[in-house]
Amino acid sequence: KYGIGVILLIMMIVIAVMEPSFRTGSNMINVATQVSINAMIAYGMCLAITTEGIDLSVGAQLALVSCVLGTLISNKGWSIPMACLAALVISTAWGVINGFLISKFNMFPFVVTLSTQLIIRGLAQLVSGGQAIPITDASFKQIYSVKIGPIPFPIIVLIIVTILMYLLLHWTKFGRYVFAVGDNMQAAIASGVSILKTKTGAYAISGFLAGIAGIIFTAKTASAQSNIGVGYETDAVAACVLGGTSFAGGVTTIPGVLMGIFIIGFIYNGMNLIGIDSYYQSMTKGAVIIGAVLLDMVMNKKNS
Repeated sequence: KYGIGVILLIMMIVIAVMEPSFRTGSNMINVATQVSINAMIAYGMCLAITTEGIDLSVGAQLALVSCVLGTLISNKGWSIPMACLAALVISTAWGVINGFLISKFNMFPFVVTLSTQLIIRGLAQLVSGGQAIPITDASFKQIYSVKIGPIPFPIIVLIIVTILMYLLLHWTKFGRYVFAVGDNMQAAIASGVSILKTKTGAYAISGFLAGIAGIIFTAKTASAQSNIGVGYETDAVAACVLGGTSFAGGVTTIPGVLMGIFIIGFIYNGMNLIGIDSYYQSMTKGAVIIGAVLLDMVMNKKNS
């Protein structure tokens, strides 16, 4: 139960010994700020995986949100709140479409979300015209740069979303339904659980959180681009499986996913500080994912 926390602690100690600058407060805040974007996507991904599915469209949704923001704010002159609201509605709508297709027609989540990933990425290119759209509005940039006391706003968002996701999954009827659907769909149906509402809701939340990630990312770069978010679903899956989310469905914990997110963040940050080439970072992440999935399979076999 607490193995992931031990792994996280050991990793932090090893990196801190190898590179003293790692343990500075400013670096810890920097890591937390950077992983806040991946955390939004990982939380949505854990909902999809817990229902025995997957959402491969989240990176493309982030890109579409970015392009919508750039178009509405820079080209159309929309206010920032209205542009953000419109972008969130669009990303949530794509989540609803994913969940509806998967649950209503019993389609494979991998196929559905891979297909919508291609459609959404194409829409992002269409909206942006294939060009980067600079966003010069200083108040929009503050979404990423502003601080509340010493804490950057993205970390505040991370804390709030983490608490809300924990309450949603572990303290609400919807959360119990998500676990029930992933654990035993037929038993859930027999108990009166609506598969359509539960899965559609899970993917809608995934889309909404991808939208939040898109807003934060776009505020960070001050530029809307259709080619961003590529591979973000991989980091999200890695964080989920590291945090104990099972591909067999029905098993996840928000604290575990949060620790998985920070493990991925520390891999990148630590290797950058030590000076390890980015190619090795990708290889390490891949090896971590394989190890986590193997561990998940072993644990499931022991429990069965």
